Amino acid sequence: MVHIAFDLPEGVVSSVREDPTTFTRELRVAAAVKWYELGRISQGVAAEIAGLSRAEFIEALGGHGVSPFQETLEEVVALAR
Repeated sequence: MVHIAFDLPEGVVSSVREDPTTFTRELRVAAAVKWYELGRISQGVAAEIAGLSRAEFIEALGGHGVSPFQETLEEVVALAR
């Protein structure tokens, strides 16, 4: 297990009106969603980063307006041919 820590100005956590534990959890989910959206990581890895099950991560994607599918419509149509 790798432990990553970084410092933030005190006002950052309070500006989003969250306690540090909730802030950390939401930060992990946000990073995982964005990296998944960019195609940098798979759903499974993203779920691990987020600290969620894969099903929970798919729900989180929907909550952030991100498709659970990394393929474009054109790619899906091409595969169907």
